[in-house]
Amino acid sequence: MLELSEDVISKLALDPVQIIQKISVDLNIPVSQVNATVNLIKEGNTIPFISRYRKEVTGSLDEIQVRDISHKLSYLENLEARRIEIIKGIFAQGKLSEELYQNISKCETLSELEDLYAPYKKKKKTRAMIAIEKGLEALADLMTQIKDIENEAARFVDIEKGVNSAEEALQGAMDIIAERIAQDMDNRKMIRDFVFSSGELVVKGLKEEAASVYKMYYDYREPLRLVKPHRILAINRGEKEEELSTKIEFDEEKSKEILTSRYKIANSFHKTAIEDGLSRLLIPSIVREIRSVNTETADQHGIQVFSENLKGLLLQPPIKRTRVLGIDPGIRTGTKAAALDENGKYLGYFLFYQGNAAAAQKAIAEAVKKYKCELLAIGNGTGSHEVQIVVAEAIREHDLPVQYTVVSEDGASVYSASELAGEEFPELDLTIRGAISIGRRLQDPLAEFVKIDPKSIGVGLYQHDVNQKALSEALDETVESVVNNVGVNINTASYALLRYVSGISISLAKNIVEYRDNSGAIHSREEFGKIAGFGPKTFVQAAGFLKVPESKDGLDNTWVHPENYKAARSILEIMKNGKEISQSQKEAIMAEYNTGEATIRDIIEELKKPNRDVREDYPAPILQKDVVKFEDLKPGMKVKGKVKNVVDFGAFVDIGIKETALIHVSELSDTFVKNPMDFLKVGDVKDFKIMEMDTVRKRISLSLKTNPGVSSGIKTSKPGEESRKQPRQNNFTPKPPAAGTLGSFLKQPLEFK
Repeated sequence: MLELSEDVISKLALDPVQIIQKISVDLNIPVSQVNATVNLIKEGNTIPFISRYRKEVTGSLDEIQVRDISHKLSYLENLEARRIEIIKGIFAQGKLSEELYQNISKCETLSELEDLYAPYKKKKKTRAMIAIEKGLEALADLMTQIKDIENEAARFVDIEKGVNSAEEALQGAMDIIAERIAQDMDNRKMIRDFVFSSGELVVKGLKEEAASVYKMYYDYREPLRLVKPHRILAINRGEKEEELSTKIEFDEEKSKEILTSRYKIANSFHKTAIEDGLSRLLIPSIVREIRSVNTETADQHGIQVFSENLKGLLLQPPIKRTRVLGIDPGIRTGTKAAALDENGKYLGYFLFYQGNAAAAQKAIAEAVKKYKCELLAIGNGTGSHEVQIVVAEAIREHDLPVQYTVVSEDGASVYSASELAGEEFPELDLTIRGAISIGRRLQDPLAEFVKIDPKSIGVGLYQHDVNQKALSEALDETVESVVNNVGVNINTASYALLRYVSGISISLAKNIVEYRDNSGAIHSREEFGKIAGFGPKTFVQAAGFLKVPESKDGLDNTWVHPENYKAARSILEIMKNGKEISQSQKEAIMAEYNTGEATIRDIIEELKKPNRDVREDYPAPILQKDVVKFEDLKPGMKVKGKVKNVVDFGAFVDIGIKETALIHVSELSDTFVKNPMDFLKVGDVKDFKIMEMDTVRKRISLSLKTNPGVSSGIKTSKPGEESRKQPRQNNFTPKPPAAGTLGSFLKQPLEFK
């Protein structure tokens, strides 16, 4: 057994320098930038704060790079902590050999560590452990060195230790060698690489094919290295539901040749032990590891898809200063409609039944006139298409100056039953709360969607099959990123939105709302210090992300951080007559206020376009006055569509009818498409061409190619055959924003005390 001396123990300590070097290599970021970023993270700074306000320190790393460093740091620290824990655990059992210690030290992933540790977690001893206890380790050493091992084996017969014959001694020695073979990290890597590069994933069905949703996998095989993440997730689910059986096939004889070639075979027992270690221990372990790593990779991919789609959904532009009628379709209990003012304040509701079309149209017309509604937001749930028909007829019959759009209602029922909804509307029924949420999703998607658990928003890929803890963490990071990139009005934001702001906890978010309720609107960033729990450290992290439109100081409603107000005022003074600031002036300001060039550049850009909303760059919702049916469409027609969900094999698109259309990855571009997300994002609005229609299953295939279906031989209609019944659709142009120009800033005092 290895003696765990002070020298060995000292080597077990975490080495921050090595961790930083490892991060630098893995992420291809210079060591100096990684080191600076790690120090900022260790000091308690948030990712949004570091990436926006500490560019000089990090060398202008963007948020993705900073977050990648944070993730890698956390993983490597956990890996090292677990490595130390395992070494100490095996040592405590008296089973830590020098060879095992070296193998544990070579592990580069948690899965490798856990595989090595697995035999020592079991109460039942391995065959090698039993052989070692019988004193056969020396015989195992000899077995790898001499040819005439049978004569040596007789010396290890010991009835008291349970070694009753030379044959038992030889078997015990072979068990020890087999375990050494399986634990050797070089062996593991070599065999793992061979199996992964040459092996195939083979899947068989276990039930009647016609009745299974997994029938495409009932006789399926594909090279391991080529299996797509979404297929791995689907196969894993089918296996869990006992509809599929899975195995990995490869050339086992070739793997024996590869492994034995590493050793100078001393005798037949030595060769047998090596092959036993391979077939009985190493291969099953490697297969488990490959399946585990593939699943982990697929999980990460699925989580990334969900995160990207969620980001696109949250970044949909708000329809500001517009009165909205939110409509939650229902059949048995009727459709609920809730009117909202320009700020999302609830005004009133009514109920209608689309089966009684005349009465429903009249109720809609009366509500539009009574509440001065300008837009109608219809939920996309059951009965949505029927409601759209009623709404379109109401607009036409009553000549209403409004348009409507279809809004995702995923998670609306979750919000309706939540504690937050109960606090906002304690007197209202759950269904009315749902209609309010649908309307507000059109007015400000971000402010409304943050009230819902991100996992309840249906934009994922097999989201119920991936690691739920990792999914929750990733989605929270996505929401945090979007919120801090958009910025928050501290006087109108709910605590559900405020809690995602850099440096702000849930309790502080609630304190902010309570302070507003008791003291009225907040009038400056300086006032933040009066809120319970809003200390100096929190102020540094949060102040730049919290906007105060009511402040007399224009800088309080910008991205300029209070720590840079003096520099900003100097820049404003130079720019006030429309002058461009020179490089020498920039350098003078940098020297006077000890500020870096990246910060000065950001301040100048912000003062040119104060408080610009990044969501303005994203497409506005598609609005329409009339409705179209599946039967109105035909191949060759051009339709405007909004991307609902992007997945590995393409994207699902809302084209204004009951059925959702699909654009396959092969029809996204005239060039090769590796990742659909390089071409489409959730919320994108584009002009698609209908490529193919399945009238039986009511499926629609779309294309963005200049010559759709050309590679697959699919015929499309001739140009000019588009139906006259195309939906009349257009993009909504929001009202111009309130004052947000340099001129408006210069009319306001810029003192910050």
